[in-house]
Amino acid sequence: MGKAKTIKEIIMKITSAEFKKGLTGEDDILRDGTPQVAFIGRSNVGKSSVINSLVGRRDLARSSPRPGKTREINLYLINKAFYLVDLPGYGYAEGSWAKRDEIIKLIHWYLRHPDVGLQKVVLIIDAKVGLTENDTNMLRLLESENRQVIIIANKIDKLKTQELKKQLAIIEVQVGTHKLIPYSAEKKLGVGALTDEMLKK
Repeated sequence: MGKAKTIKEIIMKITSAEFKKGLTGEDDILRDGTPQVAFIGRSNVGKSSVINSLVGRRDLARSSPRPGKTREINLYLINKAFYLVDLPGYGYAEGSWAKRDEIIKLIHWYLRHPDVGLQKVVLIIDAKVGLTENDTNMLRLLESENRQVIIIANKIDKLKTQELKKQLAIIEVQVGTHKLIPYSAEKKLGVGALTDEMLKK
C-alpha cells in the first residue's frame, strides 16, 4: 500500500459513513493504509452521540444501555476514505476487574499498534464533571505516545452560562496546550469546530 494520505487531503465534508468491522485483536484492516481518527472517552460520556452528530446520522454508533458492555473497537468508513474508530469506553465495566482490565489492554494495544495509520485522537470528557482521574491517565498515555489530541468537552447544554464558563476555564488549565472544543451532541454545537480541527495537519 502507498503512504496514507492526511485527513485534509481526502475529506472536506462528511457525505457517507458505514460500519466496517468490530475488532478485539489483530486484523488486516489495520494495515490497509487507510487513515484513522480515534474517539475515546469514559463510559456514558456521550461518545456515540458525538460520533453520530459529527457524521449526521442518528444510529451509526450505538451505545450499550449498560456502561462498559461494549468491548470492541468499532471501525466506520467515512467518505470511503478514512476510518473513524470508536474505542470502548473506559472507567467502568460490569463484572470482574479482569473485564475492566481487558478493555484497558485493548485500548492500549490499539493506541500503541505500529501499523495503525492513526492521525488524531479525540478525547471526550463531560463538561460538567471535568477531567476525572481516568481521563487524566488517558491523556497522559496519549501524550506519551506522541498522539495529536483534540479534547471535546461534551454536554455543554446541561450547564448554565456562568457555570460553563467556569468549568471550561478549569478544563483549559488541565489540558494544557491541547485544543479544547466545547460541544453538545444533542444540540450539534461544536460540530463545525471539530470537523475543522480534524482537517488540520
